[in-house]
Amino acid sequence: MPSPYRALFAAPGSKGFSAAGFLGRIPVSMMGIGVVTMISQLTGRYGLAGALSATVALSAAVAGPQVSRLVDQFGQRRVLRPATLISLTAAAVLLFAAHYRWPDWVLFVACVGVGCVPSVGAMIRARWAALYRGTPQLHTAYSFESVVDEVCFVFGPIISIGLSTAWFPEAGPLLAACFLAVGVFWLTAQRATEPVPHPREHRGGGTAMRSRGLQVLVATFVATGAIFGAVDVVTVAFADEEGHKAAASVVLALYAAGSCVAGMVFGLLRFAGAPERRWLLGVCAMAVSMIPLLLVGNLPFLAVALFVAGLSIAPTMITTMSLIEEHVPRAQLTEGMTWVSTGLAAGVALGSSAAGWVIDAAGARAGYGVPAVAGAVAVAVGFLGFRRLKRPATGRGGSVEQHSERKERHVA
Repeated sequence: MPSPYRALFAAPGSKGFSAAGFLGRIPVSMMGIGVVTMISQLTGRYGLAGALSATVALSAAVAGPQVSRLVDQFGQRRVLRPATLISLTAAAVLLFAAHYRWPDWVLFVACVGVGCVPSVGAMIRARWAALYRGTPQLHTAYSFESVVDEVCFVFGPIISIGLSTAWFPEAGPLLAACFLAVGVFWLTAQRATEPVPHPREHRGGGTAMRSRGLQVLVATFVATGAIFGAVDVVTVAFADEEGHKAAASVVLALYAAGSCVAGMVFGLLRFAGAPERRWLLGVCAMAVSMIPLLLVGNLPFLAVALFVAGLSIAPTMITTMSLIEEHVPRAQLTEGMTWVSTGLAAGVALGSSAAGWVIDAAGARAGYGVPAVAGAVAVAVGFLGFRRLKRPATGRGGSVEQHSERKERHVA
């Protein structure tokens, strides 16, 4: 591991909460696809499987920011453990209901409960922010976390699908629930690195979404999420049309690998200037990288195009986290980070659905028009809201870049 990344873990407790966070966030990439695999194997009803997976995603999109808001107010330990117990109980009901063929409405109710899972990635980033706020190490920490996210999304679905198909149908969601339990309870046992809670009377109430800058980021990432959701669905369909459906997992893994590589390199760099400009450049790069997909003719070309497209993902996400620090009061940082994840989740659901309709109507190649359009929408929203991003919120956490710029203006 390059020395800037090694230096991150010199802080006491950083190795422990990072490891716990890795285990706790793997279920995000395992549960949805695990539910699809389990239900389709047990019942053969892909429509039901997709609807249940969407229910989990939408429930998480609604509950996630509320859980994180409570975390900012009362602390990670007091909130994450009860929320996780609700999610685990619902997961147990889901597994029994699927195995014993209980009525469909029980499956849907259970999936709503499963969606109460906390955003572990936001919890870990909040701990890094508490350790390194206002220093160059925070940029490196956010870069490392983006790489961890991509690793989870490379291996999580493979593990979940593999267990459910090779062992028994419920194995994937069951292991995801075990990872969640171990990760969250291990994380919340580490009190020394837990961010200090901010009771309501100390932060003035309200929600982080009152921030005009955060509104721009979330709206943009709804469109960005549509890119991700559409690319996943269309790539599977394209590989199927080419007669190599199993190759879709490899091609999509390269998409995530491109993001991993870029995230590792981006974390080693230091930048001058306003982060909002780099963020807008990253959004534009993601949009432009969708254009070559419209010209794909075979799987090898698609694999190369997606790897290149992935290079813009992690740097944009890393810069987004820095912007959240500038536009959300410190007392609402965890909630602010979770709102971006919620925007992504909502976008993934929209992109997946739109891509499916286009594929059914015009074929897989035409389906790549969906992420191209979503990219154009993301750029439009980014440009329209750019002026809001240039006005940081009062009482914010603050990134090292903005601290440096303020000092330079003062000296001048």
